[in-house]
Amino acid sequence: MSSKILWADDEIDQLKSHIIFLEGKGFEVTPVTNGEDAISLIKTQTFDIIFLDEQMPGMDGLATLEQIQVIRPSLPVVMITKSEEESIMEDAIGNKISDYLIKPVNPNQILLTVKRILDKRRIQNEKAAQTYLKGFNELSSKFSDQTHWKEWIEIYKTLTHWELNLEAVDEGLQQVL
Repeated sequence: MSSKILWADDEIDQLKSHIIFLEGKGFEVTPVTNGEDAISLIKTQTFDIIFLDEQMPGMDGLATLEQIQVIRPSLPVVMITKSEEESIMEDAIGNKISDYLIKPVNPNQILLTVKRILDKRRIQNEKAAQTYLKGFNELSSKFSDQTHWKEWIEIYKTLTHWELNLEAVDEGLQQVL
C-alpha cells in the first residue's frame, strides 16, 4: 500500500514536477490550493503526511496547522515557506510540526523528508507493538477472580498509559487495546 501525502500550497501548479516525482516513487499525492480544502480532506480521508505551505491566502499555514492538530494530533506535518523569519519557524515548531523546509524545495529534499518521517513512524510502530504485546501478556496473567482492588488500579493505570502512548502511534494497536 502506498503512503498518502496531502500537499496544501496556493502555488501547487508550480509543484507539479515534485508531485509527479513523488508519484513515480510510489506515493499517492493529493494536491490542494488552500487550508480550508486541506482541513475538509483531513476530516474525511486518511493521510500519512502533510506538506503545508505557510503563506496561503485565507487560512494561512499556521492556522491550518492548528486545526490539523485538533483533528489528527499525531499526523506528521511538514511546513514549507519562503520566509526565513525565525518567529514563523518558532511558531511552527511550537505547534509540533515534524519538519520545516524553506522554498525553493527540490524533489529529492521532499523525498528524503517523507522517508525520514515515515520510516521513523514505522520503527516507532514496530517498537510499540513489541512493547505492547509483551506487556499485554504480563498484564493478562494478572487477571483472576482473586485480583485485589489495588492490583486492578495498577492494571487500569497501565492500560491508560498504553492508550496515551498508542494514540501517537498505530491505529490498529489502539483498536486492539
